[in-house]
Amino acid sequence: MGKLKAYRFSMFLLIAILLGVIIGLLFGEKATVLKPLGDIFINLLFMIVVPLVFFSIASSVASMESLKRLGKIMGSMMLVFIATGIIAAIIMLIAVTIYPPGAGVSVQIVSPETTEDLSFAEQLVNTFTVPDFMNLLSRSNMLALILFAVLIGLGTGLTGEAGKPFARFLISGSEVFMKVIKLVMYYAPIGLMAYFATLIGDFGAALLGDYAKAIILYYPVAILYFLIGFTFYAFIAGGKVGVIKFWQNILTPAVTALGTGSSFATLPVNLTAAKQIGVPKDIRETVLPLGATIHMDGSCLSAILKIAFVFGVFNMDFTGFSTFVTAIGVALLSGIVMSGIPGGGFIGEMLIVTLYGLPVQALPMISAIGVVVDPPATMVNATGDTVASMIVTRTIEGKDWIQQEVD
Repeated sequence: MGKLKAYRFSMFLLIAILLGVIIGLLFGEKATVLKPLGDIFINLLFMIVVPLVFFSIASSVASMESLKRLGKIMGSMMLVFIATGIIAAIIMLIAVTIYPPGAGVSVQIVSPETTEDLSFAEQLVNTFTVPDFMNLLSRSNMLALILFAVLIGLGTGLTGEAGKPFARFLISGSEVFMKVIKLVMYYAPIGLMAYFATLIGDFGAALLGDYAKAIILYYPVAILYFLIGFTFYAFIAGGKVGVIKFWQNILTPAVTALGTGSSFATLPVNLTAAKQIGVPKDIRETVLPLGATIHMDGSCLSAILKIAFVFGVFNMDFTGFSTFVTAIGVALLSGIVMSGIPGGGFIGEMLIVTLYGLPVQALPMISAIGVVVDPPATMVNATGDTVASMIVTRTIEGKDWIQQEVD
């Protein structure tokens, strides 16, 4: 009974999603009348995420015993992000080689939207800084907010005795927003049911169109990577106990990511899951917010799919060691580096087009693939952050971390 209780809320969410799918299939476009109920849930999560990220990171850094530990966490985190991104890219590379997604596909060509031409230096400036404090209060500037939170945490810790009251305020704020998440999640079954009903009602038929082959390939690969790959990562992080704790707590973040299509909207739920798994506060509150910004295994999977798709559409030869290595490099840039830049998904797609010398018509094609594979991609992106935080904990705390009590 105890084990079933751990999955009870996740089962409620899965039942709610199933009801939403049934409603969408039965009523079609009429199901969109439920859209406001789904939008309320997503808006509540987005409303929380900015203060949650600030208080979580700032309190975590302010409470750290030394800057050396922060350095270890950041270094281990980047190694894990890169390693899992490469593994995801290789897995999809194998899949598209066995089952080429673009062969025989006829896609209607439309002109892409015009984009603002910024230099790489300007993109970096706009990614990590904002010209006004008020601009930090937007999820569009998440990396700038994270940098600000780290600086506030460092400043608080370095102030010493005078900074302790402010440190307590930051810690208190972090705890308060974690409680707010729990309150919002009471509404999650209704919100997710409405969201899926609207999604299926709107796009159910369209998903059977020209992009069917890409969907048929991506969805099973992403789900298998989620089930098998993350189980393997959880085992590396904490052995059998790590696997059990991961699956006891990950279903709620997974269905939230699947329904909302946003790693940031899933972040509050992810932080709760990592806490219940046993990931220490300073690690989970550093790795998860950064992971929601720059760790995208699902995007690495989709980048390889996009490349293989357009190669097939334009009858180009997608074989050879150099082609594959370049594809993995582009996938890493799309899934880790570009994902942290505002509009980075589109920039990553432009990178694919320009690097391979593809016609400009390829851009809307691969953009459309990004839309149809977004739900499972986001699920893999978001839940990948949780298992990454477990591996980071294993490298920092040692193999017995999973048995330890955390606050």
